[in-house]
Amino acid sequence: MIYQGNAITVARGTKNGGDDIAMLTFDLKGESINKLSSAVVAELDEAVRAIRDESGLQGLVIGSAKDVFIVGADITEFHGLFEKGEEYLVEMNLKVHDIFNAIEDLPFPTVTAINGLALGGGCEVTLTTDFRVMGEKAKIGLPETKLGILPGWGGCVRLPRMIGADNAVEWIAGGTENRADAALKVGAVDAVVSNEQLETAALDILARANAGELDYQARRAEKTGPLKLNAIEQMMAFETAKGYVAGKAGPHYPAPIEAIKVIQKGAGEERARAQAIEAKAFAKLALTDVCYNLVGLFLNDQVVKKKAGKYEKQAKAVKQTAVLGAGIMGGGIAYQSASKGTPILMKDIKEEAIELGLKESRKLFSKQVERGKLTTEQMAEKLTYIRPTLSYGDFGHVDLVVEAVVENPKVKDAVLSEVEGQVAEDTILTSNTSTISITRLAQNLKRPENFCGMHFFNPVHRMPLVEVIRGEKTGDAAVAATVAYARAMGKTPIVVNDCPGFLVNRVLFPYFGGFSLLVEQGADFQRIDKVMEKFGWPMGPAYLLDVVGMDTAVHANEVMAEGFPDRMARDGKTAIQVMYENERLGQKNDKGFYAYEEDRKGKPKKVSDEQAYALVKQIAKEEKEFSEEDIVARMMVPLCLETVRCLEDGIVETPAEADMALIYGIGFPPFRGGALRYIDAMGVAEFVKLAEGLAEELGPLYAPTEKLRQMADSGERFYSTQAQG
Repeated sequence: MIYQGNAITVARGTKNGGDDIAMLTFDLKGESINKLSSAVVAELDEAVRAIRDESGLQGLVIGSAKDVFIVGADITEFHGLFEKGEEYLVEMNLKVHDIFNAIEDLPFPTVTAINGLALGGGCEVTLTTDFRVMGEKAKIGLPETKLGILPGWGGCVRLPRMIGADNAVEWIAGGTENRADAALKVGAVDAVVSNEQLETAALDILARANAGELDYQARRAEKTGPLKLNAIEQMMAFETAKGYVAGKAGPHYPAPIEAIKVIQKGAGEERARAQAIEAKAFAKLALTDVCYNLVGLFLNDQVVKKKAGKYEKQAKAVKQTAVLGAGIMGGGIAYQSASKGTPILMKDIKEEAIELGLKESRKLFSKQVERGKLTTEQMAEKLTYIRPTLSYGDFGHVDLVVEAVVENPKVKDAVLSEVEGQVAEDTILTSNTSTISITRLAQNLKRPENFCGMHFFNPVHRMPLVEVIRGEKTGDAAVAATVAYARAMGKTPIVVNDCPGFLVNRVLFPYFGGFSLLVEQGADFQRIDKVMEKFGWPMGPAYLLDVVGMDTAVHANEVMAEGFPDRMARDGKTAIQVMYENERLGQKNDKGFYAYEEDRKGKPKKVSDEQAYALVKQIAKEEKEFSEEDIVARMMVPLCLETVRCLEDGIVETPAEADMALIYGIGFPPFRGGALRYIDAMGVAEFVKLAEGLAEELGPLYAPTEKLRQMADSGERFYSTQAQG
């Protein structure tokens, strides 16, 4: 044994004999995956020194004993490391460069055997060796820009020299995970074999390199020298890419453009200089708010997944499901279930409704075929997982039912009581309600412990969130099974307690309340939309209301006003009610705050409509200019305060879950990290001061809670650097 650590071993010799080859194996003890924490990087340094000091070696194979190669750096360390400042980060990266360069400079050929995922720092490890062989199902990539940083351990230097500037820009700016065939095509790897053949293929490459058949020194010269592009080629490659990437990334995500600039700046330089440029740019990005929030988002996502995983372990198997109500929503739920492999019955009382549900599912599957994600045969097979029915005939074998009929308590009561009589004693019943209390819907059920909410967001196939709502009598088994089913559907389930609007709608409607107040006081709704889109929302509030539907919004608002009259009930009509009364329902009937026309692809395109302005004037007697800061404050403060209340009321358990629900459920700007991170970023005391100022003029919707005031006084935050979630 040349070296033995907690995560890395280096042994001499291979399974097939021959003790002149060193085998460096990543196998982090006590973990199911390999990741590059500070401790693992320190071990790698020791391991490489040990290899250098060993005599008589003719080659090195780097591999992994786990199902993955290395998933990347240990992101849980990022916030703590980044707080140490720019100088520290540059120094840290240069130290890692020294270790990686030592692998690259070993006096014999080197090869990496990539099984499973090689991402981020894991991918950068593979780039240090002369050759790479890859398992057929493995994936490789540099996703750092998705965290608001760029590859800082040589990815921006080595990859462009290996696969060309244009391919490298695509990989790095896009943050893509690339399959083995794609990696082979661009030259990122030298061979693709089955996992069983990885070691044999790696040893074969070393033998050929030592025999002079493969020139490993030429490979190194290519990676360590300047990029072979003349000035005009450089300009063409980089300037064109910057324009395209800026358009896709948008103004709030600087990392993809910064990565292109780093590749460009380092293009004419030797290895050391190019790496210094990369290290400095990494450190600068690491200290941005965007990076802080995107790293926080990743950590919050881990909290949410871990909690869902615990429920999943307790859940009974959900092998057959059913959806009641075959409209657009029911069809979307049926499609999602079938597409992920869980058979589903789709029941309705009308033949036309079933046809509509099937049509919705077929349309979504056809799009998958058009995009090359499915073959026609696969689509046909997945469609067999949806069985339409007008009767309860097969409901005796169903493990879980999703009720998705109209948002009316009486109709839901009748349907839920009826289906409870048709299913087995232990079948779980769920309701896809967006506002009606689960405790209230459970009142007429014989087995309320088997009932909970399962709130999908529209469109089902696109929106990642599912709210799993626990009523007063809901049992753990019902929650566990529903979480497990949501995960099997490829969704992110977040468990919340029952209250009007649950978590997401309860938080969204104060945001709409802020919008209504602004419009009443003379703000131009189109300008509000533009300001909030500039702030980072995918669509402004007027446009969002048109998408949600004015009828849905009015109904939900009534539920909220009844539940929280002190701050959500309103005297007089709102702009939303005026639109509804004038049958301007939004995209449902092509007119709301905007009018809608079909674009070339047949999708609704919004256009300004004078009639909408005329109606708004009924409640806004004067036009008034508000600054961008005022608009943002008046929209965001109520939303953030309601999120705080949901946390204080125990509707949601952790800040991590609250923030992820808003990002996944209503498109809260990800780079801002969620409502509670937004308060932290502003400073709790500063936020309270802003809210109190607004509350004096605008009332209880803007009033901070007592607990939040106490947090402000004691300098507390929702997130500490150490404890995420």
